[in-house]
Amino acid sequence: MVDRKKKTKICDKLKVSHKEEEDRISQLPEHLISEILYHLSTKDAVRTSVLSTRWRYLWQSVPGLDLSSYEFSKFDAFASFVERFFISHRESWIRKLSLSYYNRDKIPLSLYTCETLVHLQLCNVTMCNAEFVSLPCLKFMYLGNNKYRNETTLQKLISGSPVLEHLTITRAPTYDDANVVQVRSHTLKTAYICEFAEVLIDAPLLQSLKATVSSTMNFQIVNLGSSAKLDFDLSHMRCSSSMIHDILTCVPLVRELVISNGIRKEIFQYSKPGPLFQFRDLSRLNVEFSKFDLATLPTLLQSCPKLESLVMKLVKDRSMCGKKNTELKVMFSTTVPHCLVSSLKVVEWRRSIAVYEGELELVRYFLKNSKILEKLKLDVYYAGKSKCAFLQELLTMPRCSSVCELHCSVIPKNIYC
Repeated sequence: MVDRKKKTKICDKLKVSHKEEEDRISQLPEHLISEILYHLSTKDAVRTSVLSTRWRYLWQSVPGLDLSSYEFSKFDAFASFVERFFISHRESWIRKLSLSYYNRDKIPLSLYTCETLVHLQLCNVTMCNAEFVSLPCLKFMYLGNNKYRNETTLQKLISGSPVLEHLTITRAPTYDDANVVQVRSHTLKTAYICEFAEVLIDAPLLQSLKATVSSTMNFQIVNLGSSAKLDFDLSHMRCSSSMIHDILTCVPLVRELVISNGIRKEIFQYSKPGPLFQFRDLSRLNVEFSKFDLATLPTLLQSCPKLESLVMKLVKDRSMCGKKNTELKVMFSTTVPHCLVSSLKVVEWRRSIAVYEGELELVRYFLKNSKILEKLKLDVYYAGKSKCAFLQELLTMPRCSSVCELHCSVIPKNIYC
């Protein structure tokens, strides 16, 4: 009888202890729970209201709204929810706002003067005309396919954010009424611009600029950071010679360059019949090649005398689809490019296609001639006996650099299927 009572008491203690462990999060102060919910979408934060009586209204104290109209069966319900949120919060302490509309409804004017907003993401929104914008805490701004009734509103959003660090602007080419978009900021660090209007960049601290350019060069770079990264891609398969000239004019301002296969081909086409443009101060280059264009690699290396890091990616050339062509063998001259002798430390060989017959010779050349190479990283496609044979030959290749390390990543065979 005594043993039964003891067992019952022990079981009761275990149950209480188990419940306390399960509900530890509810014992946190309200401001900490609010901070946890802040990192969830609004939809998920609202779902926590069914956990208990205490949790019923906690989501309303979250200083952020992350919502899409697609999450509501009727748009009127979505609009009503957003309107009530703004009224209840009065935008006085909102830190994050992420809204996506499907019918381009307008946002409240009071958003333009929110003193606590840090993160702003607006997609498919019609932006009201703003006479005055003051967002003193805003650091992250994402504007996707919005409609601006007055183009000055976009300029004011940027200029009215004195601590802005990260900016994304995307807009479809259907907005023919768009004027010059001026990105002027003394604090901006990264920017991604997919804009078919003209864009002027004046950002002395900018570290990274990624841009999709249209059929005409629509970017004017006035000022960039001293070691900025520039990543250009094409929205069309071809571009004009004047556009390539303008892109090359920007290159002396950067230390890192990312160029797609299309841009690289256009640069070589533009340089004919004279010598290739010299990237004299470029230290990091990320470039795409098709297997039909790798023969241009030696010329590219000759034009980058201070190159320290080279990332090459082998890609499909869509312009060659349906056409019969053979791989052009990479022909290196007896004169070794200056960067291999004095500066190149890292080489990466990536691929999105399976087979390239000249791969071993390409690797052999870098190992043989790169005097201070520290790392050669390869994507290895081979499997079974072929992989073993490739790795064995790789290990027996002479290396000019005594500190060079080989890193091989085995790519699954079905990844290219």
